Amino acid sequence: MLTKRIIPCLDIKDGRTVKGTNFINLRDAGDPVELGAIYARQGADELVFLDITATVDERKTLIDLVRNVAHAVNIPFTVGGGISSKADVSALLNAGADKVSINSSAVRNPDLINELALEFGSQCVVVAIDTRYVDGEHIVHTHGGRKPTELRTLAWAKEVENRGAGEILLTSMDTDGTKAGFALELTAQVSGAANIPVIASGGAGSMDHFVDVFTTGKADAGLAASIFHFKEIDIPALKGYLQTKGIEMRMTL
Repeated sequence: MLTKRIIPCLDIKDGRTVKGTNFINLRDAGDPVELGAIYARQGADELVFLDITATVDERKTLIDLVRNVAHAVNIPFTVGGGISSKADVSALLNAGADKVSINSSAVRNPDLINELALEFGSQCVVVAIDTRYVDGEHIVHTHGGRKPTELRTLAWAKEVENRGAGEILLTSMDTDGTKAGFALELTAQVSGAANIPVIASGGAGSMDHFVDVFTTGKADAGLAASIFHFKEIDIPALKGYLQTKGIEMRMTL
């Protein structure tokens, strides 16, 4: 049985880690280099770094900060924000990223997914899907959740897989930061429709929420931010708890 993954997320704004609720009301959560190092030591399976205003500010991801985080961690490291070309990906991989996450640029130019998968391999390409429930439909949003699109979430998830994405990072904007639990029905639908791993994001507030997302939600990985940043849940304790619930985890010594 494949082990499930626990992934802390560093949302970056102006070089600092921030966290909000439903993608707004951001508050400072600390230094990303320090946090990344802590999570690596605690046994996090991977780390995700999202420069959440890069697309809105029409600039590239903070390469120097990526390099500093990469030096501080020894676990797979995914970087997203402002990525729109093969050159952007090359720069990030050279700075120490293991994978890249694309969202707005993939919606704007879906062929980019094919190009990156062909150039760097599907294992390197994560497509982030930020979705909100609007008028009875799960709708894909871009630009850090600011812009709704015409895309339906389930259909887009299938398309990105067909185009060569290696993973989907699925964030429910409706549950994000609420600590009320992951969007289980949506996660299960996407996990069932896609044959690539699905990382569930948005809503983690307790250890049982991770149990739910791995069982009912059928996710391959659970991503969270504030509960880790503000020391509400300890990663080793979380993994130990999940194991007692029969969920296979990679445990560190």
